[in-house]
Amino acid sequence: MDIDDDMVQARLSPQEEKFEWWRQTIGLFIGPVVFFILYLLPTPSLSMEGHMLAAILGLVITYWITEPIPIPVTALLGAALCVISGVAPAKAVLSPFADPIVFLFIGSFMIAKAMSLHKLDRRFAYYIFSIKGIGNNPLSLLIACGVIVALISMWISNTAATAIMLPIGIGVIRTIERFPVVGEAGKLSGTQLRYRTGFMLMIAYGASIGGIATPVGSPPNLITMGMIESLADFRITFFQWMLFGVPLLVMMFILLTLILRFLNPPPGGKLSDNIELLSGIKSEVNIWSRGEMYTMLSFCLAVLLWVFPGITAGLFGSESEIYKSVKGVLDEGIVALIAASILFIIPTNWEKRTFAMTWGQAVKIDWGTIMLFGGGLSLGKLMFDTGVAKVIGTRLADAGGFEGLWSITALSIIIGILVSETTSNTASASMVIPVMIAVAQAAGVSPIPPALGAGLGASFGFMLPVSTPPNAIVYGSGMVPILSMVKAGLIFDILGFIMIWIGLRILCPVLGLM
Repeated sequence: MDIDDDMVQARLSPQEEKFEWWRQTIGLFIGPVVFFILYLLPTPSLSMEGHMLAAILGLVITYWITEPIPIPVTALLGAALCVISGVAPAKAVLSPFADPIVFLFIGSFMIAKAMSLHKLDRRFAYYIFSIKGIGNNPLSLLIACGVIVALISMWISNTAATAIMLPIGIGVIRTIERFPVVGEAGKLSGTQLRYRTGFMLMIAYGASIGGIATPVGSPPNLITMGMIESLADFRITFFQWMLFGVPLLVMMFILLTLILRFLNPPPGGKLSDNIELLSGIKSEVNIWSRGEMYTMLSFCLAVLLWVFPGITAGLFGSESEIYKSVKGVLDEGIVALIAASILFIIPTNWEKRTFAMTWGQAVKIDWGTIMLFGGGLSLGKLMFDTGVAKVIGTRLADAGGFEGLWSITALSIIIGILVSETTSNTASASMVIPVMIAVAQAAGVSPIPPALGAGLGASFGFMLPVSTPPNAIVYGSGMVPILSMVKAGLIFDILGFIMIWIGLRILCPVLGLM
């Protein structure tokens, strides 16, 4: 199930729609003003190309924050303006759109689309909810829901994972409110109202933190990997990312559970065993279809081949010829394309020539995110080639007195979180990571931890409905008061910053990500 901007926008309240209208309208005119101000300002430390790029970046960042036109279109517009204004030739500007990581996006999006089409998500949810001791306990249901959405979000976008779990979560809440809870009246109590809020927040926040565990879980992860490779000449493999991403997810999930348990305590007692939701899901997932089986085969093959080079390095060493051969062949993007191709090759019905996925279904993946990713890589590379990132980074480091590796990493995380509260996590990563790499290089320290901190911080936007699509989706359910989201989001932002910093401080040296 996909959630587009129009669907999210339709769930906003009239006051929020009015705010969005003014934000977009004002931004439409402010963008060109920012462009001309930066263009007219003297910049002796920049070349002519760098000066022009700075003006274009002003326009692009303004449009990314205010969204007068779709964010992916802004990325394409920025690339086009760079060519027209002479910042760089078309081949240099557009080549990042064909970066191998872009094809990792494409293949993984197709697999995720197939999982949704064949309802593997609902089968997965049923198996978790039907575990003995979970289906009739409010706290266990809350935790199980968070586990499900986090696990799903490891492999598909957090928006899609939230969209998958929202109807299931609402069904669980309605069931809890329909059946009596020991020690409470049949009507909704304050505890039950707080519980439904916590349940919705668990879905949104669980999806966001689940995405940090794997490179394909969230667009900022792939942007981070791509920029570290192109701007810092350091390659992080799929398996290496999981080695620090999964522990961070576990720590974040424990922290999230404690926060929601404290702010939104579940009702006491046990629920009736006669939960209609489970029987309804069971009727849908009772028999495995061929489409489901082939989609599961595609998914499992992709995961196996993604982590296989890392397993090879662990067995034979990262300098062995076996590892180098495997690493050279099993590029993550190529693996994604091979796994996705299975959906079109093995027929589910030979006589009718039907397959697990049709091209008409495949082309409905999120091409906007792919274009935005390519645009972010392009602008990030140009910021380095023209010296813009170095100038910004040097001045930022000098102004704040940030010199040490871990103080710069802390700054990266903070900026990533703050920027993601006002614009998309993909745009946030595209803006912040190149600058923080430049800050680290200007200070003479490793750019890897700061870049990772900025990328992970970009996935942490928890305070407002407009911060992330998962927030907007659950807010649209009508079960989450805005003040409850702000309170929980603020606490999680602060504690999440601490957790990311501690996690990177411990894991980066251990994993050699320095």
